[in-house]
Amino acid sequence: AMVGGLPPPQVKCYDLSQLSAKWSRGLDAEVVDFQCLSDDYSKLAFLCADRSIRFHAKFGAYYQTRTPKQGRDLAYSENTGDLCVVGSSSEVWRLNLEQGRFLQPLESACEELNVCGISPTHGLFAAGSGDGELECFDLRARKSCATMRVCDQRDEGGVTSLRFDPNGLQIAVGSEGGYIRLYDLRSSRPLRVKDHMNGFPIIDLKYHTSVDGTRRVVSTDKKIVKVWDERTGTPYTSIEPGYEINDLCMWDKTGLMMMTQEHTQMSVYFTPALGAAPKWCSFLENLTEEMEEQQQETLYDDYRFVTKEELDKLHLSHLIGTKMLRAYMHGYFMDNRLYGKAKAIAEPFSYEDFKKKKIKEKLEEERTSRITVKKKAPKVNAMLAARIGTAEREDVEGVDEDGDDVGVVAPGGSLLDDDRFAAMFKDEQFEINEDDEAFKALHPNAPKLKKNERKEILEDHFELVSDDEGDADGGDEVDDDDANEPKMYAAKDEFHANAFKDGRATKADLPLQERAKLERAREKTKRARVTGNREAFFDASAPKSESMKRLGKARTADEYGVDEGLRAEGAWKEQVSGHARGKRRGMDGVLGKMDKANKGGPPRRGKGKK
Repeated sequence: AMVGGLPPPQVKCYDLSQLSAKWSRGLDAEVVDFQCLSDDYSKLAFLCADRSIRFHAKFGAYYQTRTPKQGRDLAYSENTGDLCVVGSSSEVWRLNLEQGRFLQPLESACEELNVCGISPTHGLFAAGSGDGELECFDLRARKSCATMRVCDQRDEGGVTSLRFDPNGLQIAVGSEGGYIRLYDLRSSRPLRVKDHMNGFPIIDLKYHTSVDGTRRVVSTDKKIVKVWDERTGTPYTSIEPGYEINDLCMWDKTGLMMMTQEHTQMSVYFTPALGAAPKWCSFLENLTEEMEEQQQETLYDDYRFVTKEELDKLHLSHLIGTKMLRAYMHGYFMDNRLYGKAKAIAEPFSYEDFKKKKIKEKLEEERTSRITVKKKAPKVNAMLAARIGTAEREDVEGVDEDGDDVGVVAPGGSLLDDDRFAAMFKDEQFEINEDDEAFKALHPNAPKLKKNERKEILEDHFELVSDDEGDADGGDEVDDDDANEPKMYAAKDEFHANAFKDGRATKADLPLQERAKLERAREKTKRARVTGNREAFFDASAPKSESMKRLGKARTADEYGVDEGLRAEGAWKEQVSGHARGKRRGMDGVLGKMDKANKGGPPRRGKGKK
């Protein structure tokens, strides 16, 4: 990249691949315009303000020559090797770089020429005059091809810039009044007229092609750069720097542009919508992505959103369009203080209604908290506590004819509150294992519930209470050891407590007093113990087979209810009274008979003995 400026008059060369300045050279006069005669900086031509043309090579200044009059613009034809210069004269001076001498100048019908350009496609040379005319030349014939008027009455002044399109069929012309006209070379009528709307001369015109193939025109004056569509003239974007613009350089098929202005630094702009960044500055893509992610919407913390209907109710419609309201979506943002004042004026009793509503809600909350009781199940033997509570409720309030509950009693009554039994519901050593064989033998009528059924009953009617409330935020991880420990449950509400009691109070369950009587009667003839090592005892006075049948029938009486249980108890009393003498004999009598039988041999049944 090459840049010329002052003071002092100098030229700088930048190596874009290294993002650094390569060299700087001082000149004797200000640089008006320059052209690169090769692909690199090895051949340069500078048009200076002292009527000189200076040629530079890699090592520095190489040659200089002078023009007859002050030059204003220059263009280089690669086809013929001519360096054309226009200035304050009607002639176009041609310096042939192959021969190293000036050729016969081209004669123009205009008094003075401001700007010139050469088409890279077909080599047509065009020059714009100070009186608003555009004249084209064929460098091979060395004569004028056509002349047309490009500035009308509304656009006073001359042509200040021109540019051929890459296809060579159109030309863009900028005037001193701020107008841009697009012409087809085959017609004198403009295809499109674009106004910058500021009256400044157009200093540069460029055709830009995006990656998607869309072609746009980039027009520049000293205040702003505008990008607009070539066919429709629709504005696409614009850039307005803080200093006056002198020239614009833009890479085709990219979104990068550089501006030289009345400042010590150049302005560099990157527009991702126009194209990707060049390879030597690909880091711009990452920067723009980060900037896009960091964009935050404006938050209106102290503002209230109101619609048009609400403004009409508050009688604030006359504020639309002022700074008091900020239009947003289908309504407006307004200051909270202004809204409060307007609300108080429009609805003076709204605050009293709001106050009464809050008081009513507070009273309802307190009333609900008084009648709501949080019931907690004990940590140990929760199912036993539920059954005890059911039994105490039946003793106190009873049930109706259909067997439904009449009253409501919280699970765990006075027995749970008794200090004598407190350890049974707190100490894990007193925990009852309902799956143990000893428990099943002592409580054959106990409902056989699976583990998941017990869990469902507790979870349906109680709320799980944490052992340590301080561990509420301890995370979602669950310890396997803690999962096997007993849980504490609390009833969700009175409805769930009643449902829990109803589900547990079945007709097959007997009261605690009746079950205790049956257990005492059963233990009188029970000889096999399950706990510890198994032992067997034989009694010679054991009942006969018929009495055993009656006994077996009586044992099943507890499966049908209270009356059957009472009959079973009477059967047991008959068996006990019939064998009272054998029982008084005790273990001594049994052992004596066994010793006597061992001495005389085993006893035989029948009429005689051996």
